[in-house]
Amino acid sequence: MSGRYTLIATAAAGLESLVAKEVKQLGFDEVTVENGRVIYKADALGIARSNLWLRTADRVKLLVGEFEAKTFDELFEQTKALPWEAYVPENGALPVVGKSVKSQLYSVPDCQSIVKKAIVDRMTKKHGLTGRLPENGVMYRVEVALLKDKATLTIDTSGEGLHRRGYRVEQNEAPLKETLAAALIELTNWRPNDPFIDPFTGSGTIPIEAALIGQNIAPGFNREFASEDWDIVPRKLWDEALTEAEDVAKYDQPLDISGYDIDHRMIEISKTNAMEAGLADLINWKQMQVRDLNPTVPNGYMIGNPPYGERLGERKEVENIYRDLGNIMNEHPSWSVYIITSYQDFEKVYGRKATKKRKLYNGYIRTDYYQYFGKRQK
Repeated sequence: MSGRYTLIATAAAGLESLVAKEVKQLGFDEVTVENGRVIYKADALGIARSNLWLRTADRVKLLVGEFEAKTFDELFEQTKALPWEAYVPENGALPVVGKSVKSQLYSVPDCQSIVKKAIVDRMTKKHGLTGRLPENGVMYRVEVALLKDKATLTIDTSGEGLHRRGYRVEQNEAPLKETLAAALIELTNWRPNDPFIDPFTGSGTIPIEAALIGQNIAPGFNREFASEDWDIVPRKLWDEALTEAEDVAKYDQPLDISGYDIDHRMIEISKTNAMEAGLADLINWKQMQVRDLNPTVPNGYMIGNPPYGERLGERKEVENIYRDLGNIMNEHPSWSVYIITSYQDFEKVYGRKATKKRKLYNGYIRTDYYQYFGKRQK
């Protein structure tokens, strides 16, 4: 099938508007924002560019069809009526995954089985095959998602989630997803010329994402995607998208990015990850505790994902960290400070009410993103 496709970029709760903004910046149109997803139109090249460039989306899925299904018969017949052969070759591997929310068809294994049978029925007839499909070719992962009796059938173009950039070879116990780290940066007014500090760097995700953004490097540049071997996205289109990414990267853009952590092991892990990302010389890493922070230049940005104090016995220690941070940054009014935490009394302990607050989810943890806008020095 040539021409235009309907794509769905899935997004974590609270990040839909950011994903939509990125989609529009890539030049795609007919953009619709819904809970957990952004729907838009693109051509085959757009499938490649979406996967390479979307920093804050979870996955890019190709929409095959949507319809109401309250019975298994309806699900079977309407799935079978969709043009699967336009997307999948006769030897394509077709695993089916599913989910169901507030729908009469609540048995996910049954829904998966029925969708698979309907696709096989359609494909064998269209390709003139007898018996089963060979399924010994490239992967086309189908998802049947039921929400309030509406079935959405998609094929996953990404493969592994888009947060898997390919640079994180080591990590700490509770790593921040790369997509969320990028979102934390995109929710600020930081520009590549501004100083940037992460005082709780962990495995280095926030500074690494900042460097990728600062030099306009496509986040998917160093990984592979499921649709790279699809017939509908020829190899020349992937090469075109990769060449474009190389051409627009600003490798000469100077950056002042630092990542600090109290744990020297985290600093070593961060250095390893930065090297894997090809950013070894761009980020300054240093073992340091919060109370020793002392920004030496004005008009900087601090973005941090500190400990939340959710474990017993950690609360006092975490409160001391927040208090130290507030006292220090109070001395640097030109700096903008952005902190994500689930700790409800953060503003009280930090010592100031945030300029702005945004609800976000770090995995399954409900957090707030506290934003303190600095008064820029001239």
